[in-house]
Amino acid sequence: MEILYTILKAAVITVLASSLLEALVLSARNGFASYDWKAAGISVVDFLVREYPLALLLPLGFWGDAMRWFWQHRLWTLPMDHWTGWAACFVGQEFCYYWYHRAAHRVRWFWCTHAVHHSPNQLNLAAAYRFGWTGRLTGTLAFFMLAPLAGMPPRIVLMLLSLNLLYQFWIHATWIPRLGPLEWILNTPSAHRVHHAANLEYLDGNYGGVLIVFDRLFGTYIPERADAPCRFGLVQPMTGYNLLTIEFHQWQALWRDLRTASSFAEICGYLLKPPGWRPGGVGQTTEDLRQQANRACAATAEA
Repeated sequence: MEILYTILKAAVITVLASSLLEALVLSARNGFASYDWKAAGISVVDFLVREYPLALLLPLGFWGDAMRWFWQHRLWTLPMDHWTGWAACFVGQEFCYYWYHRAAHRVRWFWCTHAVHHSPNQLNLAAAYRFGWTGRLTGTLAFFMLAPLAGMPPRIVLMLLSLNLLYQFWIHATWIPRLGPLEWILNTPSAHRVHHAANLEYLDGNYGGVLIVFDRLFGTYIPERADAPCRFGLVQPMTGYNLLTIEFHQWQALWRDLRTASSFAEICGYLLKPPGWRPGGVGQTTEDLRQQANRACAATAEA
């Protein structure tokens, strides 16, 4: 375990160096101005603030205690001295991650943090470590609470989650092609390009971490299409480079909507329904946008 934590610490340097190397290569190939250096700088600052001062100010004490409570009341104990126990922990953590990531896109409370990760208008390795600063406050680890209840040691779950996120670093790339049969099993650069795309046909898909099998199982897998190039960023793109605006713009928008709520049901809707939800069904959720596009296509066809 200590060796793995040492590897994770060393990975920080590797991640930052690799993203810089990619930036230099892409700039040399396509021109210095083609690479969004300002956005990459914001990602670095986001990472450094989150991992150092914020990690000290907002420790995982509460969530760690909660996971230990579930572990103490576990239904059974997995054999961690056998490969089957490790395999079960890996698949279980991937299952938890899938539902966390799906909720991060489909529940506005969680999206307010996760939107920061999707705010870069270029997909590159630097975008991989822009996560936002409010994740520890919103309760994202709640999705992993049942893993210890199912016999998965909390320290193993958290370690595998760290490795999951480390794996996802390399799939934030536009220059890696489709990987053939691996596309059926693993989350690949192609699958993750779709996940980061703001195209209407690509929204809300490919939530997997290391594995893509849960997306295929639960109907959220969307393949990358040669006839539909990905447009990266948010549906309403971020056009500026103000760090505080990028970190908190979704929270500000949520607060404005909550102030207009006229009932408890509307408050719950703004907090827990998908981003873009509005009372009366006249919002800008993915479903609303697709219905509007379908009506526009139908009207054009009739004309």
